[in-house]
Amino acid sequence: MDTLPLHHTKWSDRLAFDIALMLEGSGEPLEEVQTRHNVTADDIIDFNKDKVFLKKVESYRNEIKEKGMTFKLKARAQAEELLTTSWTLIHSPETSSAVKADLIKSTVKWGGLEAKNTNMEESGGGVKITINLGGQEHPTKVINADESSDEPELIEAERAL
Repeated sequence: MDTLPLHHTKWSDRLAFDIALMLEGSGEPLEEVQTRHNVTADDIIDFNKDKVFLKKVESYRNEIKEKGMTFKLKARAQAEELLTTSWTLIHSPETSSAVKADLIKSTVKWGGLEAKNTNMEESGGGVKITINLGGQEHPTKVINADESSDEPELIEAERAL
C-alpha cells in the first residue's frame, strides 16, 4: 500500500494563495514566489492552463478582496498545508495509535464530516399554527411531516364546534 500523501498536481494550495496575494499587490514578487515553491516560469504557464488552479487562485483573490488578509484565511492556508504532515504521521509506523486516532478525529472534524444529530424530538423542531376565523365553520387542515417521507401528508377533518 502506498502510504505517501497524494499529490495530483505539482502546485499546492499555498502556491495558489501566494499567487493570489501577489496578484492583489499584497504578496512577494513572482520571482520570490517561484523560488520559495521551487517552480519555474514554465511551471507557472502550465498552472495557468489548469482550471482547478485558476479557480483556487480566484477563490483566494475574492476572499482577500472581500475580507482582507484575515487571521482565519492565513490559518486555513496553513492548515491545508499541514494536512500533508498529518497524513505522513498517520501512516508512519513510529506514530503511536493514540496520536493517529487524534489526528484522524481532528481531520474528520475539520473536514465537517462528523455525524450530525437529526432527531426531531431532541432538536425541538416543528411548527404548529392555529388560525381562528371568528367562529365561522371551515374545514380544518392538518399537515403532518413524516420523517420517512419528503412529501407532507395532508389530512382533512371537519371542525366540531
